[in-house]
Amino acid sequence: MAIFIDSSDPKEIKDLYAWGVVSGVTTNPLIIAKEAPDADLGERIREILSVSWGDVSVELTTETEREMLEEAAIYHAWDTKRITIKVPFSEIGLRVLHQLTRKNVKTNVTCMMALNQAYLAALAGATYVSIFSGRVRDMGYDVKPIVRSMREIFDREGLASKIIVGSMRHMMDVNEALDAGAHIPTITPPILRKMVWNPRTIETIQEFNSAWRSRSKKK
Repeated sequence: MAIFIDSSDPKEIKDLYAWGVVSGVTTNPLIIAKEAPDADLGERIREILSVSWGDVSVELTTETEREMLEEAAIYHAWDTKRITIKVPFSEIGLRVLHQLTRKNVKTNVTCMMALNQAYLAALAGATYVSIFSGRVRDMGYDVKPIVRSMREIFDREGLASKIIVGSMRHMMDVNEALDAGAHIPTITPPILRKMVWNPRTIETIQEFNSAWRSRSKKK
C-alpha cells in the first residue's frame, strides 16, 4: 500500500513528504494549469523531483501516436528512473503504452472509468492503472465494486499493474478506495490534511497536556 500526492506545487509536496507517508506524485495538465499556468513544464517537474522521492507521473497532452511517443521521450529523459508517463486511455493510447512498456518506461494509464478499460491497460503492461473515483460517481455509479473487481482479477491473473484511485473529492473516497483494495490512493493536499484531523483527537491531547501542566497544583 502507498499514498501518492496529487499536486504540482513543489512547496506543498516538500512539506507533505516530511510527514513520511507519501511515496509518489501524480500531476496532470489541469492541475498544472491551475497551480502554475505560466510555468515551464520541465522546470516545474524538475522542482518536484528535487523535493520528493518515488515515481512522478507526467501526462501526455498530444494526440497522435508519433507525437505522444516523442513527448514521452522528452519527459522520460528528465529522470529515467522516476518519471512515469501518464498515457490517456484510448486505442492510440494502448499502442503508445505497448511501445513504452517494451522500452521499460514506467507508465500510468489514466482517465479510466471502468473495469474493462483497466484490464486492457494491465494486459498491455501498464505500471499503474488509474481509475477516476469522482468522475465515476458523476456518471451515477459506485466506484467501490469496480476497484474491488479490478484487484481480484489482477491478483487472480498475476497482473503486475498497481491500481491507483484518483479524482478524490472527499476523505471518505480515500477510505473506500483502500477498503476496496486499491494499491494507491492519489490525494490532493487538502484531503490528505483532513485525514490527520479529528476533533476527539485534539480534545484528548489537550486534556492530557492540561493535566500534565496542572500536576504541581495538586501537591
